[in-house]
Amino acid sequence: MSETNKTIFDFNLNSDVSQWKVVDDVVMGGRSNGNFKINKKGDGVFYGDVSLENNGGFSLLRYRFSSIKVKDFKEVVLKVKGDKKKYQFRVKDKTTNYYSFILTFETNGAWQTIKIPLAEMEPAFRGRKLKMDNFSSESVEELAFLIGNKKEQHFKLEIDKIYLQ
Repeated sequence: MSETNKTIFDFNLNSDVSQWKVVDDVVMGGRSNGNFKINKKGDGVFYGDVSLENNGGFSLLRYRFSSIKVKDFKEVVLKVKGDKKKYQFRVKDKTTNYYSFILTFETNGAWQTIKIPLAEMEPAFRGRKLKMDNFSSESVEELAFLIGNKKEQHFKLEIDKIYLQ
């Protein structure tokens, strides 16, 4: 990585992942079951099962942190290995906001470098787009990965690194 990049999180065997939290649809009665761990290679692994029972249908992995300035960066770069499923990448400029800025990406089963342009991230709340401008804040306090493809499915997303460029 060059001097113009800023690491948000770089997973390894010694990573402190205590601020990474799974939030499933059980908060609203659903039955999905997401988990998070560090694997033997030192990658973060978000995995589990999405259930549509009881109006469920999502699992989310959230990371909250002290505010990071993003105004000098154009995109968030994800080094991930997925399972050929679609995931949402989400950011919040303030953890207290009820809405997130989201962009969906698709995984191909191999390690990928996925670039998420900040200016293309759209505001949404509970799956609905909001009539607000796209992301234009100067800082970020939370990021998340969400799977909720309106179907029951097992999922697994390995995460190596997240950085700004």
